[in-house]
Amino acid sequence: MTQKDAYARAGVNIAAGNRATELMKAAVRTTYGPEVLSDTGSFGGLFDISALKTMDGPVLVASTDGVGTKTKVAARLNKWDTIGQDLVNHCINDILVQGARPLFFLDYVASSKLDAEQIATIVGGVARGCKEAGCALLGGETAEMPGVYEPDEIDLAGTVVGVVERQQIIDGSRIQAGDVILALASTGLHTNGFSLARKVLADLDWNAIHPDLGTTPGEALLAIHRCYFNPIRLLWDTGIDIRGLAHITGGGVIDNLPRILPSDLGAIIRRGTWTEPPIFGLIERLGNIDEQDMFHAFNMGMGMLVVVAPEQVKNAQAALPNELSVVGEIVAGQHEVLIRR
Repeated sequence: MTQKDAYARAGVNIAAGNRATELMKAAVRTTYGPEVLSDTGSFGGLFDISALKTMDGPVLVASTDGVGTKTKVAARLNKWDTIGQDLVNHCINDILVQGARPLFFLDYVASSKLDAEQIATIVGGVARGCKEAGCALLGGETAEMPGVYEPDEIDLAGTVVGVVERQQIIDGSRIQAGDVILALASTGLHTNGFSLARKVLADLDWNAIHPDLGTTPGEALLAIHRCYFNPIRLLWDTGIDIRGLAHITGGGVIDNLPRILPSDLGAIIRRGTWTEPPIFGLIERLGNIDEQDMFHAFNMGMGMLVVVAPEQVKNAQAALPNELSVVGEIVAGQHEVLIRR
C-alpha cells in the first residue's frame, strides 16, 4: 500500500514552503518598479534594462554574501526582522565601493525545518532593505534541508546586481600618498566578527541593560548593518572626487583597506579620531583581546572608509555634516594598515 505525504515524513513540508511564499508576497511586491516584469513565483525574475541605453558605457557589478553567525544572535533572541536588512545593506555596500548603484537583489533562506512565519519575517526585512535603497527584490529561494542544517539553524545569503558607468568605476588606482582617509560610522558589528563576539559575551544576559552599553547586549549585537548608498551618493552629487572606498567587513580594517590600495602604498589609522560604539570596548575588555586582533576582526565603528585628496576634505565634511571623521592618511611604503594613537 502506498503512503501519502512521504516527503513531509522525510522532513520537507511543501505546504509550509507555499505558505511562506504567500506570506512574503506583499512585502516583495513593494520593491517592484516598472522595470520588474515578473511576479513572485516565477521560475526566473525579469528585469527590463532598457533604461541602461541612456548610459555611455554601462557595466554590471554583482556581489554575493551572507550574514554569517549573526543568525545565531537572532536565534538566541528569537528576533528575525532585522537580519534581512543586514544582508541587503551589506551586499549593496560591497558594490558601492566600485561606484555602482543597485538594480535588483536575490535572496536565499535555508533551514532544517521551515517555519513559514519566521521565513516571511526574514524576507520582509530583505524587502525593507531593498525598498529603502530603491532596489527590486527580484526573486529568491526558500530551502528546507533536514540533515544539512542543524535544528533551529537558519542560513541567509543574497546576491545583488548593480550598474556603473565604465568611466566612473572606482578601483583605488588614483589613490596617492598624502590622501586623507575619512570614515562613515558603523552602527556596531554589522555582519562580521560574531563568532568572536558571541564567545566573549556568551555569559552575559543579552536581554538586560548593560551599564557599559546603555542598551542590552542583544540589541547592540543586532544593530542593523548600515547602508552607505545615500551618503556616498550625496558626496558624488556635490562633486566630491572619491579616489577609493573600502567597506569594512570580514577581516576588519586590517584586511579590507589594503584591498583598494596600490601595492606601493599603506595606511595609518589613528585610533581616537572617531567615536567607537561601546560594544567594541566591551568585547575588547571582557575578552582581553589585543588591539591588532580587534582591528582584524571588527570594523571598530568605521563601516565605510572614504579616501580623498586633502583639498577635498572640507567640502566632503560640509556635504555630510557631523558624519565624516578624519581617521588617517595614505602613506608610501608597506602595503599594510598601521594602527596609531
